[in-house]
Amino acid sequence: MSDNGKKISIGIEDFKEIIDKNGYFVDKTLMIRDLIESNASVTLFTRPRRFGKTLNQSMIRRFFEDEITGSGVKTDNGYLFDGLAVSRCGEDILRHQQKYPVISISLKSAKQPDFDTAYGNICQEIADEFRRHQYVLESGRLDEDQKAVFRSIMSRNAKYEDYGRALKVLSESLAVCHGCKTIILIDEYDVPLENAYVQGFYDEMIGFIRSLFESVLKTNPHLEKGIITGCLRISRESIFTGLNNMEVHSILSPYCRDKFGFTESEVKDMLAYYDLSDKYPELKQWYDGYRFGKTEIYNPWSILNYVRFVKEDPDTLPKPYWSNTSSNSIVREMIDDADEDTRRELEILMDGGTIEKPVHEDITYGDIHENMDNFWNFLFFTGYLKAGKQRSDGENIYLEMSIPNTEVKTIYRQSILTWFDKKIKATDRSPLIRALEEGDCETAEDFISTQLMDTISYFDYAESYYHGFMTGLLSGAGSYSVISNRECGTGRPDIVMTEKKFMGRAMILELKISDTFRDMEKKCAEGLEQIEKQQYAISLENDGYQEILKYALCFFKKGCMIRKG
Repeated sequence: MSDNGKKISIGIEDFKEIIDKNGYFVDKTLMIRDLIESNASVTLFTRPRRFGKTLNQSMIRRFFEDEITGSGVKTDNGYLFDGLAVSRCGEDILRHQQKYPVISISLKSAKQPDFDTAYGNICQEIADEFRRHQYVLESGRLDEDQKAVFRSIMSRNAKYEDYGRALKVLSESLAVCHGCKTIILIDEYDVPLENAYVQGFYDEMIGFIRSLFESVLKTNPHLEKGIITGCLRISRESIFTGLNNMEVHSILSPYCRDKFGFTESEVKDMLAYYDLSDKYPELKQWYDGYRFGKTEIYNPWSILNYVRFVKEDPDTLPKPYWSNTSSNSIVREMIDDADEDTRRELEILMDGGTIEKPVHEDITYGDIHENMDNFWNFLFFTGYLKAGKQRSDGENIYLEMSIPNTEVKTIYRQSILTWFDKKIKATDRSPLIRALEEGDCETAEDFISTQLMDTISYFDYAESYYHGFMTGLLSGAGSYSVISNRECGTGRPDIVMTEKKFMGRAMILELKISDTFRDMEKKCAEGLEQIEKQQYAISLENDGYQEILKYALCFFKKGCMIRKG
């Protein structure tokens, strides 16, 4: 390990804090060069959550900002970039360092249950940014009317329409004070819209956000550059009406393709730094798989968490860190609404296959439910699917999509299990229990096969899938306790059901899988033989159960055969 022992910074999104605290920083500073050389007045980057958007915005601010404290003291942040890639870019780039006033706001605090609270939080974020720049009031360059408007916004006494144009007011004040145009950074721009869509006040929020953005980004003579980040591209008709000076770069764009997330070489360098190179295969399986433009990208949030824990304990197993931070409600919502075709496509994805869908980059949250293609597009642009081959039919672009890695597959699996659990709890399972009690194998087969046809399979019909399926199907049904893999006799039967009464009934279910329909009968016979050979019934008899029913269940894809012993 390197002698300086840089720390893994989890959840720190302030570039200055990471550098000052000797945190491990994956150098993305060449993004600054790219932005300077771009002709775009406003640039929107859309990337999945936790892929470094906020940290990059912080980095951009620290480079460009002629930072002055609220009390008027100038701050020198030049040292933060010593030794980083941008410091070697030459005078044409470095002459822009610490030369501009910068407005930097995040809209993530707008994730609230109602419009008034969300709107209030956005206003507070704006007021805080005014307060950060209150030195302009003492500059002697604002007239009294400008000062009055400035103070009213800063003190939260302004009107609704004043907050709609607040960022333009601030950009003008800063331009007057500094003698140059303003750089405007807006992070998590679509959080208010996503939240408003979920909570039911979408129209109110979109009206406010439209006025906020249009005033500061459209025909604003005080704007040098605007950089906006979010997860999803919202159509111009929604909030960017008439904004013709904006470039949009999604995960399909080659521009700045390696500036969000970690590249393969960056991941390998990090592992080498912490003497963890042997962990690369495991890490790649779990957190690789994204493709931005044509560049292979790893999930940075998950990489940092994995390295931090493995560094402390080499035996730490990988897990889905991203699932704890990303909103997975849209996945569950899609599964809830899935028709037969969608369930089939989910099964293809869970089995490691690909599906092909038309790409729609302009989408609103209100469009998601119009058709399933919009759902698939939402999942793709927010990181739940990755890009493969592209083709065009002259009118539409079609994209092969697949699940990126084990981490995301786990999110789907958990969502499917949650959906199945809800579905099963709402299903009357008494016919199945009654059929098993009466030894009616045919009725039990039909019931189980129907449920299998109506669910979403995964793991290529592995034994664990059927075991989980049957455990979920039987748990909470009737007056039975369901025990999985309990030691009985000289072995462990797959499922044991015991009636919740003294001297009641018990059932032993042994599960088998067949590769062909033809062998299902044979597999059932093997299951019944196993029950007898391993003496599964002995411990149940010793516990006082008077009637013990023995079943072998064989599964072939979405079919079930049951035989009674």
